[in-house]
Amino acid sequence: MQTQPHQRRELGAFLRSRRERITPDQVGLPHTGRRRTPGLRREELALLAGISATWYTYLEQGRDIRASDQVLDALASTLRLDRYERGHLFQLAGHTPAAEPEEPAPLASEVAAVPLLLQPHPAYIIDGNYDVLSRNQATDELFPHLTAADGRANFARWVFLEPAARNVLVDWEIEARGLLARLRTLAGRHPGDPRYTRLIDELNAGSPEADAWWPQYDVQARHGGKKRLRCPGRGLVDFAYTAFHLAEQPEQTLVIYSDNNRESAD
Repeated sequence: MQTQPHQRRELGAFLRSRRERITPDQVGLPHTGRRRTPGLRREELALLAGISATWYTYLEQGRDIRASDQVLDALASTLRLDRYERGHLFQLAGHTPAAEPEEPAPLASEVAAVPLLLQPHPAYIIDGNYDVLSRNQATDELFPHLTAADGRANFARWVFLEPAARNVLVDWEIEARGLLARLRTLAGRHPGDPRYTRLIDELNAGSPEADAWWPQYDVQARHGGKKRLRCPGRGLVDFAYTAFHLAEQPEQTLVIYSDNNRESAD
């Protein structure tokens, strides 16, 4: 598949960010004195991956060249990418079809009603760009001011731009970094989609942390897990949350929170 200029620039920046986090010691290279840049040099990475240093430089510079599956596998192995990062690498290199920009599908009324049925457990449905499509009252209580002054509810905006988020999310930096990595992964599937570019520009403009972390090119898939949250009238509570992708719209995700204390009281 033909890649676009902005996609090739993203590929080069992603490769550079991963090259800079690998130290010579990690790959068995000898010390060669003081280094001007962190991580591996381009020629060192190319040697370890078994490819031409000039060709790799062109790839990192975003030139219009095509990397084979074998080359991408070699780079992923040398850079020690996890499976999400490897998938992101192949996506940027044009080895999987990129989705065309399109308006999100409307949420069916019966699907939108699901979070309401899950009350009193906080539950909501989000789109790929973290717009909140449906939620119940428990969600509003747990995440105050989720709806911004412009009437939009978006979890990425809430985490980075709403001051209350830093009080609610006990481990704010961990949660914020994870969300940004997941947004990076989803945005990579929709190169040029204005829904993502507008949101990313807004986060970078309004949050020094987002502006500093976005160029690090961390990627991560959506998943369940645990969170420590401060709840009104209850203090610090450990929540478990589970994410379910909707069958017909896989980027629309139902998220449900639960905690043992509430369940035992019920």
